[in-house]
Amino acid sequence: MQTALKLVIEPIFEKEFLPVSFGFRPGRSCKDALRVVDQALKDGYTWVVDADLQSYFDTIPKEPLLALVKEKISDGRVLELVKRFLDQDVMEGMRRWTPVTGTPQGSVISPLMSNLYLHGLDALLSDVEVRYVRFADDFVALCRTQQEADAVFAKIQTWVEQNELRLHPDKTRVVNGTEKGQGFEFLGYRFAAGRRWVRSKSWTALRDAIRQKTGRTRSGSLETIIRELNPILRGWFGYFKHANRTTFRDVDGFVRRRLRAILRKREKRPGFGRTTRDHFRWPNAFFAEHGLFTLHKAHVLASQSR
Repeated sequence: MQTALKLVIEPIFEKEFLPVSFGFRPGRSCKDALRVVDQALKDGYTWVVDADLQSYFDTIPKEPLLALVKEKISDGRVLELVKRFLDQDVMEGMRRWTPVTGTPQGSVISPLMSNLYLHGLDALLSDVEVRYVRFADDFVALCRTQQEADAVFAKIQTWVEQNELRLHPDKTRVVNGTEKGQGFEFLGYRFAAGRRWVRSKSWTALRDAIRQKTGRTRSGSLETIIRELNPILRGWFGYFKHANRTTFRDVDGFVRRRLRAILRKREKRPGFGRTTRDHFRWPNAFFAEHGLFTLHKAHVLASQSR
């Protein structure tokens, strides 16, 4: 039912939404947003307002949101449906309640409603000389000078307060996006010192996913384990292939260490497969012959293609 409603009302709001918004919109993606940020840094917009809305989806005030919907939609039945979807109960364990603010997390209509509520911020920052990029509730504003960035930060603070939202006090700041020791995070990447790095949370999530597939006591042939790993590695590389190139050697080394530990355990030998002997017995080429996807090799091929 929500999907049917979204299909009807989304084109109405899409006509109003601005190019600076990339999240949950037809024909737009994270990669599009990242390309804009990359280009802005190259064009000299190096002072960055790195903003984070605290618990955004849970704190959107319902009445102002419904008022925005009413500006474009007059059909009472449609408005009643939107209201009922926003007012649906939440269950956590044996507790059940109706939230007084926010849009239901995970519902089909919530992303559209969240974009609608932040459309005013998009319009405000599109009128000033900055490169502003938003993906859902994650946004950055790139400026040429610190003074411009401070002024934009003040505008953001005022708009957020007027619209009953909150900026995260520890995650919102003005930084230089190219100076060593500074930098900012956006959509899984960390931008610092003129390069893109994989942020620590994204790297940790990948390692956890690899560990789940490569426990030392797990069953299955090496080929089976590699078949399970490859989709994870290919998907991760597809998104992070523009990261600093040392990242890919690190990932490859971590994967092969985990696989060597499995092979070592099956021979009833102690340790975690870090010895020189293990490298000679199961060299990198051994895993490549068994079909393991290699991020470093994929990056080299992608770089040559570019």
